Amino acid sequence: MTLCEFFGCTFLAFGPAIAMLTLTIAQDPIAVITVFASAFFWLLSALFSSIIWLLFGLTGMSQEVQIALSVILSVLCQEGFRFLLYKTLTLLDNGLKNMLETHTHLIDRKLMAYAAGIGFGVMSGIFSLINVLADAVGPATMGLRTGSDKFILVSACFTLCFVLLHIFWSIIIFPALDQRNMVQIAWVLVTHLLASTLTLLNSSGHSMLAIIPNYILVLLTACVAFHAAGGSMNSLKAVIASR
Repeated sequence: MTLCEFFGCTFLAFGPAIAMLTLTIAQDPIAVITVFASAFFWLLSALFSSIIWLLFGLTGMSQEVQIALSVILSVLCQEGFRFLLYKTLTLLDNGLKNMLETHTHLIDRKLMAYAAGIGFGVMSGIFSLINVLADAVGPATMGLRTGSDKFILVSACFTLCFVLLHIFWSIIIFPALDQRNMVQIAWVLVTHLLASTLTLLNSSGHSMLAIIPNYILVLLTACVAFHAAGGSMNSLKAVIASR
């Protein structure tokens, strides 16, 4: 049973990302490199936020203040390094254009944003779920008093939520930075803070109060990402009609 739960929760959390990676990214070497680069940038954001936490001695504050500051600091660091990744990939694209004396983008900007989101999302998900999955393998334990027997399943649902959100956030923010669209940039920052804050409800045993709003955010952010990528109702109808 422990192995069944392990594989079930693993594929629930990472199945969509694995499918996207296999079907849409694996054939493009530049996109694959972008995935690994973005995963590395997420690791750098985690390292940087940890260094700031230690340098400013935030561990001496009350638990409530620590939790609030950790959410804000983590989100700002992640979005800061997403911006640095965007700048790095843009400089690389411009450098290749100058080297080859061409005016066209050598890297598909939409694919670049999409691949960056997958790297960010998967690495974020691995860090949030790896310890939980390690315990899920077994042997089975009784768990903590007042703990939920659905903790692993809930954690997998949250991980899937943030994997998808990171993909959509990157799809939104890359063209928004190109166009200096402050509304879409603000959407990414605000929804990232809101989604991260909602996860705090899980520790109080109100997991559904956190999961449902977060998945509503996923749907809303998916719509914004669809629009940011150049989608429209006409293009959506055309795709549906072609099938």
